[in-house]
Amino acid sequence: MHRALTIGLSLTPLLLLLVIGSGVLDDEASSPHPDYDALRTQYSADPADWPAPEVADSIDWEPLGPLPDPPVRGIDSLDAVVELGKTLFFDPRLSSSDQISCASCHDPEWSWGNARSVGIGHDHQEGRRNVPSLANIWAMETLLWDGRASTLEEHAVHPIEDPTEMNMDLEALPAKLEAIEGYAPLFAESFGDATVTIERITRALAQFQRTIKSRTSDFDRFLNGRSDALSDEALHGLHLFRTKGSCMSCHHGPRFTDEKFHNLGLHFYGRSIEDLGRYDVTGNPDDMGRFRTPSLRDVAHTGPWMHNGMVDELSGVLVMYNNGMVRPRPNDAVKDEPHFPETSPLLEELDLTDDELSALEAFLESISAPPFRRQRPELPQ
Repeated sequence: MHRALTIGLSLTPLLLLLVIGSGVLDDEASSPHPDYDALRTQYSADPADWPAPEVADSIDWEPLGPLPDPPVRGIDSLDAVVELGKTLFFDPRLSSSDQISCASCHDPEWSWGNARSVGIGHDHQEGRRNVPSLANIWAMETLLWDGRASTLEEHAVHPIEDPTEMNMDLEALPAKLEAIEGYAPLFAESFGDATVTIERITRALAQFQRTIKSRTSDFDRFLNGRSDALSDEALHGLHLFRTKGSCMSCHHGPRFTDEKFHNLGLHFYGRSIEDLGRYDVTGNPDDMGRFRTPSLRDVAHTGPWMHNGMVDELSGVLVMYNNGMVRPRPNDAVKDEPHFPETSPLLEELDLTDDELSALEAFLESISAPPFRRQRPELPQ
């Protein structure tokens, strides 16, 4: 069986029908191997000297490059606040049940995600969206899939008070933590006195998250002069990422994201699992079905993928993009809706061969540093 169709069968049945319905699961011929030596010479130069990527003239792209250090690292005056934030991050007593911590969904051993389609919260309720990784969250302009938070402090409030996540009464949380004697010296060292407030809790959580950076990947080693850090296949994938794959239309810069919102056709408008994304924040009909472009750093370890976690193989994601993603049509219930969401025009059929899809996947593996086991703090008593 052809590889693209085999991968397609790994998708959820609903997504498979959408992809097959687009009529693009055609057989593809394998392409000859590229000149690896020429590619290695070309990409061993400074990234600023690489050929311009193949993107539309309207795309304001940034060169790929190494990650800068987070702004909090190395600032001694913030060490105590960061340590307090780390402790709070792993403490389940921030939830009403005393069972769910921030780390329950953002586990460092799962690249700061949870390896599930969606989050599982209070009373074992399922969330509606995939849990995004917190790696490099300090550099993001907007937060969460729909961009409803603009700062990490604001971002920290949402899961704590959300009834489907930690379900904690924000007004009751400071007194709850003040009753834990071990927190008094931590707050005093961080803020000058032992008073616990929501503002101090969220500031500490935010400062800890501002230290979370992806580990060094093979791609970073390649950028730092290790010309052999990328395999031939991954190097070919880098070239395809910048050219035929059209990936840099949305995924560029050191974090591989344009920080914008796009419609991939996965909104299920008018159906029971409808999710209109950015529209629920702005109320702008043009934002219906749009979701924030995620960073691709560590992408190989942050599945399942998409805002709804509906694709559980990275190769399946690539097949969907190769097919131009999905382009749902209105059903009878919404056929007269003037604002039916339209899939982004940036998405087109790519005609990538099986070998090229494998090369792209190898490149995505190369920008994915393996997760690590982080020692959890001893919680105050």
